[in-house]
Amino acid sequence: MVTGIFAAPGNPGLGRLATLVPLKAGDVAGLTAFCVRERIDLVVVGPEAPLVAGLVDRLGAAGVLAFGPTAQAARIEGSKAFAKEVMVAAGIPTAAYATFNAPEGALAWARARDGQVVVKADGLAAGKGVVVCGGVEEAEAAIRAILVERIHGEAGATLLLEEKLSGPEASCIAFSDGEQVRMLPAAQDHKRAFDGDRGPNTGGMGAFCPTPTVSAALLAEIERTVLLPAVKELARRGHPFRGALYAGLMLTPQGPRVLEFNARLGDPETQPILMRLRGDLVPALLAVARGDLSGVTLDVDPRASIGVVLAAEGYPGPITTGDPIAGLDAVLGADQQVFQAGTAAGPGGQVVTAGGRVLTVCALGATHAEARVRAYQAVGTLSFRGMQFRTDIGGSL
Repeated sequence: MVTGIFAAPGNPGLGRLATLVPLKAGDVAGLTAFCVRERIDLVVVGPEAPLVAGLVDRLGAAGVLAFGPTAQAARIEGSKAFAKEVMVAAGIPTAAYATFNAPEGALAWARARDGQVVVKADGLAAGKGVVVCGGVEEAEAAIRAILVERIHGEAGATLLLEEKLSGPEASCIAFSDGEQVRMLPAAQDHKRAFDGDRGPNTGGMGAFCPTPTVSAALLAEIERTVLLPAVKELARRGHPFRGALYAGLMLTPQGPRVLEFNARLGDPETQPILMRLRGDLVPALLAVARGDLSGVTLDVDPRASIGVVLAAEGYPGPITTGDPIAGLDAVLGADQQVFQAGTAAGPGGQVVTAGGRVLTVCALGATHAEARVRAYQAVGTLSFRGMQFRTDIGGSL
């Protein structure tokens, strides 16, 4: 039984459920010391940066149980080149690729493919280090921006170029104890900033679950050919993965191909996925952290869910923060939920914007269409200056 929850650094939404701790997610030493002092029984690490920085390693050395991979296992997200190395070794289907540390070779590789490539910063770039290119000029600009101008800093010191694939995308996430996996229901997100899948890539502007493009049979195939081989390859290297392993997939005419791995629950897909999980999630999280999922089954609500991201004006580019958010106290239905993300407590305790993606509004429904209506009804109760969101999340279903 859970008797207390702490969140670091948290936000006003989490503050309704947990005691907020004024420590940054990257403060590995401070977080570890706090967990030891407060005798925390389980730490669930959400963001990628502290995973890659070794928070789970440090907690483990201090005797604190954690849901999340070690730094070496988290490299599957922290380095796209390393992820490709794992995929090749494990026989996981993915796009053809090459890595570069200088622009000349990268430019030549892109030109040889008429610019029909995907340009990726190797390291962590908050979901903004990927450019899908439609021609040579666009590819050249992306290569120079990432590798020469270093718009993503050291994350772009190494560049990965991939062949451009076609097909619908899907997000498949599994809990892993280092050997076994338990699949969560498949979801699909909307990466582009604007309606009609236009505009720049973002960290995600909304998602729906389940996705009709992933049948039960296909999900089983993805478990067998993607998630399990990745887990087994990391274990073979001496870095068992314990946590949530996310596979971003392109469903090509030749079958599923992995676009990327994340070492955590992917946002914004996780919100609609969690809307569909019934019962207490803590036993599954503990089982993962302890390294034994044998007795765990996940109870999934048969209804559909939709999540809509409300972003700050200008996102994914420069944004302003500190704008008051109205409507957070509106009474919602039992099947509607507002998840806070980029928020903070402003003057007088009012909740204000504090990031690019500010809120995710989710709803359940008997069908995707019903869930969509309920989600956008809840969106209509919220407002802040410059609020932007897509109006077509799940609209093609």
